[in-house]
Amino acid sequence: QVQLVESGGGLVQPGGSLTLSCAGSGSIASIYPMAWYRQAPGKQRELVAQIISVITPFYADSVKGRFTIARDNVKNTVNLEMNSLKPEDMAVYYCNYKDSRSEYWGQGTQVTVSS
Repeated sequence: QVQLVESGGGLVQPGGSLTLSCAGSGSIASIYPMAWYRQAPGKQRELVAQIISVITPFYADSVKGRFTIARDNVKNTVNLEMNSLKPEDMAVYYCNYKDSRSEYWGQGTQVTVSS
């Protein structure tokens, strides 16, 4: 069984930075993707960034150049460094891992961008 626990959310001013962390436990293999999704009130959950160990990370157009995803396959962690935050980045951010058997989600961490 895989468990994912996010941390690092909080309140930040527009233009500020925040780094989210996700700690995974259980059977996590580097050949499968880990990702960050987000869901804003009244909107569908959307993919923000995804990383597999040997493939160039994927970023949503809305965060390219501002967010960086990084993965540590030894510690089973995936971080999301977020810079130049905008009010539209405000959402609950979820860590995700998907393998051949199932898909796993963390509980989510709130990111609030407001002055």
